[in-house]
Amino acid sequence: MSLRPIAAAIGSSPRVLLFLFGSKDGLIRALLARARADELTAVDGRLFAGADAAGLAVWEWLADPGNAPLLRLWVEAYARSQGAGGSPEAAGGPWDGFAAETVADWLDVLAKAQPPEERDSPGGLAHRTAVLAVLRGALLDVLATGETERVTAAVRRLLNP
Repeated sequence: MSLRPIAAAIGSSPRVLLFLFGSKDGLIRALLARARADELTAVDGRLFAGADAAGLAVWEWLADPGNAPLLRLWVEAYARSQGAGGSPEAAGGPWDGFAAETVADWLDVLAKAQPPEERDSPGGLAHRTAVLAVLRGALLDVLATGETERVTAAVRRLLNP
């Protein structure tokens, strides 16, 4: 998509967008950063003690149909950041680094929910990684099938604080 229809949709001009963001890639990078920040803000107040409890709270937000458009953007950006042949080094463009950045964001969210003794233990990072993997897989499943009840039951079974 070119800048012209984007500018028209928001009541601006391509020149203004280029002035503000430098390029179409700059605009996409800014939108992705804003989407990541909005996601983190939305779940920040839902965190409870423990990675599993935080994972369930995050899942409730992820499973909300109202968030599906934002999450489809996340999936597209995540996949595009893998580049040609699944190589993050080959991604380039506005997607470059998105997947690694979002993994770090969500691991940080889950770390904040863990008590210090769990967070700093040898298994703390592994636990957060497992919770994140469950959430990411469940999200892809819900977006593909729309079967929120089935997937939510699975998430609750695996993340049982």
